[in-house]
Amino acid sequence: MTQIIIGIIMGAIEGLTEFAPVSSTGHLILAGSLMHFTSNTAKTFEVIIQLGSIMAVVVLYWKRLWSLFGFYRNERAAGPSHLNLLHIIIAAIPAGIIGFLTRDFIKNVLFSPFYVVIGLVAGGILMIFAERLAHRNESRSLDQMSYFQAFTIGLFQCLSLWPGFSRSGSTIAGGIIAGADRKTSAEFSFILAVPMMFGASGYDFYKSLPFLRISDMPLFVVGFITAFVVAMFAIVFFMKLLRRYTLVPFAVYRFIIAAVFAVYLIAA
Repeated sequence: MTQIIIGIIMGAIEGLTEFAPVSSTGHLILAGSLMHFTSNTAKTFEVIIQLGSIMAVVVLYWKRLWSLFGFYRNERAAGPSHLNLLHIIIAAIPAGIIGFLTRDFIKNVLFSPFYVVIGLVAGGILMIFAERLAHRNESRSLDQMSYFQAFTIGLFQCLSLWPGFSRSGSTIAGGIIAGADRKTSAEFSFILAVPMMFGASGYDFYKSLPFLRISDMPLFVVGFITAFVVAMFAIVFFMKLLRRYTLVPFAVYRFIIAAVFAVYLIAA
């Protein structure tokens, strides 16, 4: 399989799954295993396409991101409850600390198809549990989110360090459990992803510099662009789905994917 085709396939998978609660990392690990794309180049490539996906959030939510610093602020939402930079910092701290302390263990042990399957199932169960509490939702906009809710979402984000759990799945479920509705939880998850993914991907990119080669540039460029474009459409489509459906269909999808790859792993 040529590098360009791999770049398109993996970039599309990243763009489709990064912000849906189905685990992009899990899908990339499983897809890479199927295509025998698991070298150091593959690991660097995954970092590049994650940056492509996060750029889609920057483009779609640029005004809300600027509002964190006091620009384009919604005056009708003015007050201490207005979403601000402190909400993001509070939510980012738990996973930032645990991720830094356990990075080597996560990379060396949990990044395997076997553990991804476990994460897919466990994350699906968490999402179903969250939906059972959805009737308790009180916060129906980002500007109604409290600091306690932001911190709770940050705690649930720690689960996403386990590949297969899904960062968006963990944070959206955490938001629902904390009393926010699905749309608010999802939007906060997207915005929180910007500093978290830039930080994690930036560090991983620095660690991957020794493996970069000029000959791999077409692969990286194609993957980055594909992930960016696909993620733009995927985010808009996902938000429309959340207005009509719960997280349960996504949980069922996770169980199906986990079962399929469990059979594949046993057969292999």
